[in-house]
Amino acid sequence: MQLLQKLLNKLNGLYYKQDYLCLAKETSERSLFAYIVSDNHVIDITDHHLFIGYSPLIFAFRSSREIQLANELDVFFVDREFDPNEIIKEKDAIAKLSFNKIKQLDNTQFYEGQNGDHGFISSYHQAILDWQNRLYNNKPGNVYLPGNLLKQVQIAYSIPRTISLITVSDGQLYNLFPTDLHGQIGEELYIVSLRQRGKAAKQVETAKKIVVSEIDSSEYKTAYSLGKNHMHELKPKVAFSFSDKTTEQLRLPLPTSPTLYRELELTRFFDHGIHRIFLFGILGKKQIQSHPSTLAHVHNVYATWRHNKGLPGNYLFR
Repeated sequence: MQLLQKLLNKLNGLYYKQDYLCLAKETSERSLFAYIVSDNHVIDITDHHLFIGYSPLIFAFRSSREIQLANELDVFFVDREFDPNEIIKEKDAIAKLSFNKIKQLDNTQFYEGQNGDHGFISSYHQAILDWQNRLYNNKPGNVYLPGNLLKQVQIAYSIPRTISLITVSDGQLYNLFPTDLHGQIGEELYIVSLRQRGKAAKQVETAKKIVVSEIDSSEYKTAYSLGKNHMHELKPKVAFSFSDKTTEQLRLPLPTSPTLYRELELTRFFDHGIHRIFLFGILGKKQIQSHPSTLAHVHNVYATWRHNKGLPGNYLFR
């Protein structure tokens, strides 16, 4: 079996072997833009959407005078900027995601992915990756992404996703864990998605007030090492490598090398797929570093496409 796995690794066309590659978001050269076509106009949603679920794929959008979305929509990922009156054709797209609306809360609309297609690697290499996925990832304890869902996730991670650390406490004990399914949408709303069955989700639900910290890209190994804390109980403060800084309102400890933090208060949540999606009001926000190097990551399928196109990468290898 190991021999087969090694053979498939050589044949799958991937230049990078780690599934996700860390980078500093501010110094990452943008190569893809995301657009919705609505009423014969293209709407740039590259920086105006949230990716908050991978099983199933979930995006969130904010309704506005400029953005009125149908119940079904397509998001096109292209390698150049389009003017509002231009039309994006299928051949223009490097990738495409199709969505159906599942929920609307106030001015925020939530969509579930239905299909994804991309040309980051050849169809031959995609077929090998799908075979590898079915052979080696469908096992207990692992979130298995069957069939087209894997392609949808690969596309979603073609835009760098910020990895932040969440601090939660019951007043005496603490937890610190990473998330990349989150973000601010509008002026007053912040969304965080966690696995329903994880202990971290229950801790957030109980505490109601948390801190989400963006961190310096130099902390990439630390951030990944904290992933196990999603399934751990609260612990004494000394169990974590917190800095000596605390937030202004909640007085919660900050992680090492924070670049920006938000203090949040839970207002509501709902479940969809494996995810519990939390909606927070923003109690406070503070920029700590004036020239941040914010930790984010992308999928290696997209990174391979960049490499094959001769585009630079500033990846941090774990």
